[in-house]
Amino acid sequence: MNTPHYIAGRWAAGKGTDMLSVFDPSIAQPFAELRAASTGQVDEAVAAARQALPAWKNSAPDERARYLRGFAEAIDGQRDALVELQMRNNGKPRREAEVDIDDAVATFAYYADLAERLIEQQSRQVALAASGFSSHTRLEAIGVVGLIVPWNFPLVTSAWKIAPALAAGCTLVLKPSEVTPLIERTYGQIADQLGLPAGVLNIVGGKAEVGAALSAHSGLDKLSFTGSNAVGSRVMHSAAEHCRPVTLELGGKSAIIVFDDCDLDQAIEWIIAGICWNAGQMCSATSRLLVQQGIADALLPRLAEALDALRVGSPFDEEIDMGPLSSAAQWRKVSEYLAIGQEERLNCLAGGTPLERPGWFVAPTLYAGVPTESRLWTEEIFGPVLCARRFDSEAEAIALANDSRFGLVATVASADLQRAERVAAALEVGHVWINSIQVVFVETSWGGTKGSGIGRELGPWGLAAYQSVKHVTRCLG
Repeated sequence: MNTPHYIAGRWAAGKGTDMLSVFDPSIAQPFAELRAASTGQVDEAVAAARQALPAWKNSAPDERARYLRGFAEAIDGQRDALVELQMRNNGKPRREAEVDIDDAVATFAYYADLAERLIEQQSRQVALAASGFSSHTRLEAIGVVGLIVPWNFPLVTSAWKIAPALAAGCTLVLKPSEVTPLIERTYGQIADQLGLPAGVLNIVGGKAEVGAALSAHSGLDKLSFTGSNAVGSRVMHSAAEHCRPVTLELGGKSAIIVFDDCDLDQAIEWIIAGICWNAGQMCSATSRLLVQQGIADALLPRLAEALDALRVGSPFDEEIDMGPLSSAAQWRKVSEYLAIGQEERLNCLAGGTPLERPGWFVAPTLYAGVPTESRLWTEEIFGPVLCARRFDSEAEAIALANDSRFGLVATVASADLQRAERVAAALEVGHVWINSIQVVFVETSWGGTKGSGIGRELGPWGLAAYQSVKHVTRCLG
């Protein structure tokens, strides 16, 4: 903990004024403390990345692929320790923490494969209508990138950014969340083990001061941010001042649409997974339930019973279904929304209160018949709070789902697959699941429309986000 920051291939003590307390949310007690980086150390990290860029950018793609596979293997080799740290610092149940590790491993392995294919993609000829000229495409690293990641899926969201950035030939400065500053240190440790060239990967931790310094830094060529809309707006403003590209993965208020031909048990499984995974602390949480009239009277009471029956507790209790919220600040925010639900006299079918016990726990909550003007219907809560409304027709369901300033994801549940595909095509979001829990594959894209962000991560689109396209055209005469 004395040297938590990784700059130019060396571990460094923090020189900032802030102290970062690392908490176990299941007991609301700190178990580690470290000093934040200073803005001067942000400068050092960016300078190190800038110095390392030419050699890394011009390195052979298969060499970069070798390092990426090394990251995948090293993460997998530390699986048990990383799972335990996720459980202790995030409050994730073991099975959820294990999925996160699998996700990070798969991400590095996938981008290792894409890095190798870059050899084939370079110097690709472009067909020209005019004669007497030839032209070919070069895909080049965009340069030095700043990466700012959140606390709800540490290690995962950073893998989604680090792996494609390194595959493209970029060098980077990573700023982890002050809530979960420990697990991303793993990437610096692996870089040491693999002999990654100094300055290619840098990690500086801290609070808002460090994030603002990185966002505003003139030495960056791109910013990639995952987090709240409020902070994302400031990050975008910083990017605009330097006229540089930005990827933003922001909030959501996503819908799950359940048609009346659904199997009740399956529908309840999908609904609960969409709102209670990671205690609802997901930008993709399907927190608006749209249920067709014909199934609503049967589904809503059974859903309330199922939510009430969920076992909420410490992630180290192997029998639990949902852990605590990850921070005191998030617990206060969710508690405030539960108070708003009481003030608005919403029909609460399950939960509705924080839990009276040590730690940052809230009960899985279901409100029925929530007005569309309610703050609980329109605002991102980031907790296990589900708001339900009924609908009659397919057109009404689509209109209700699209009536949001967000557009990240949606789920459609129906035995009529033609209808499900039709609805999926009409939804104004970046990813739709049909008759499924929210499984995310590295080969698919991630990102949204409207206020849910700019750009895409994962898949080949994630790699393209860190590439600059250059055309070389010459006269043949």
